Amino acid sequence: MSVEHRHSMPDDIPEGILSEVLPGALESIPRSDQRRRGELYVRGLLTVAGKKTMRALANGAGNSVEQSLYQFITKSTWRNGPVRRAMARLVTQRLSPRAWVVHPLVITKVGKHSVGVERQWVPHIGRVVNCQQATGVWLVSEQGSCPVDWRLALPECWTDDERRERASIPEHVASCPPERCAIGSVERMASGWGLPDRPVVMDVRDGDAYAVSAELADLQVPFVLRVDPATRFALPAPLRPSSGGDHAGPADALTAALGRNCLPVEWYDHTTDTVRATSVGAARVRLHRRSGPSPRADRRELVLLGAWTDRSRRVPGEYWLSNLSGAQLGTVYRTAMLTRRVARDQEEVTDELGARDFEGRSFRGWHHHMTMVTVAHAARALARSAEAAEARAAVRDRRLKAVPVA
Repeated sequence: MSVEHRHSMPDDIPEGILSEVLPGALESIPRSDQRRRGELYVRGLLTVAGKKTMRALANGAGNSVEQSLYQFITKSTWRNGPVRRAMARLVTQRLSPRAWVVHPLVITKVGKHSVGVERQWVPHIGRVVNCQQATGVWLVSEQGSCPVDWRLALPECWTDDERRERASIPEHVASCPPERCAIGSVERMASGWGLPDRPVVMDVRDGDAYAVSAELADLQVPFVLRVDPATRFALPAPLRPSSGGDHAGPADALTAALGRNCLPVEWYDHTTDTVRATSVGAARVRLHRRSGPSPRADRRELVLLGAWTDRSRRVPGEYWLSNLSGAQLGTVYRTAMLTRRVARDQEEVTDELGARDFEGRSFRGWHHHMTMVTVAHAARALARSAEAAEARAAVRDRRLKAVPVA
């Protein structure tokens, strides 16, 4: 039996799904032997239990392929971009995503030799961790989600000549914080992948909301950004207090303005599989530059949402900033809450497919591995979507049969 047939797919991944996903995903890889290794690698990610080490993946397909799999991931020069673009187009076609959600991926490490590893502050964990920090851009609908692009945030220390050479980091790749990496991904997807426009959802509480919103606006990308309560805004003239003057202050000081247009919004919480209702208010604002020699307000008018996630508190528990000024308040907030779909899918799917398991030291190897994780995740997401569609169709059929014939 050839090694290509040793992987036995789990019952929830029909072979027909793989026949749809794999040829399109791997088409851009120039050599046929590399495409075969790519298929083996993806099948291994979907079938091998536990940590997805190179040896474990090779054991699932026959020990003789370990060296060739290593060569395919770590040394081969095939390009990630066309594979990821193909998956993004397929997922867009099949899942009809409502948003692009930027989500962090923190990969803790014991040693210091893997590319990008450094003891660094991780905001959403709240402490210093020895880790790699990456960002993924996910295509998300209510029915499912899939990461389609990845960026590894390189600390400054990884751009010196010695480490750059050791990890084979290309000369054009510079050090960048996670939020800058995310904008780079969004720019590439928006300008060259041929995808329909969708709002970018991103948490910038520990970043510069002014800079991120300005860059996304310059790219003509719609956005919904979670912002820190201390972010400073100015109310446009019709909404300023009667005392006069340009009312400017942090988000949590605009409670009255938000409360004047407050409505209950129903949304689906994917972390608990329940429908919830949250009081959400909105106000038109202009954003103030956080720092610099001459702080000033941006001329663009945006929408600030405040969500009262804790009914016992007077002020909102969440603040979201958006340029979707023509959208209904509930639509914008439900778009923001798609972040919970991603958080759940990253834990239940992407982590299980080995997103944190790559043990190599090279920049190229990490990106090749994450690209194959994307292909595997796309297969699982499409299989789940097809299964859900079949279940909905079965329910409709039962209801139709229950209707008495006149």
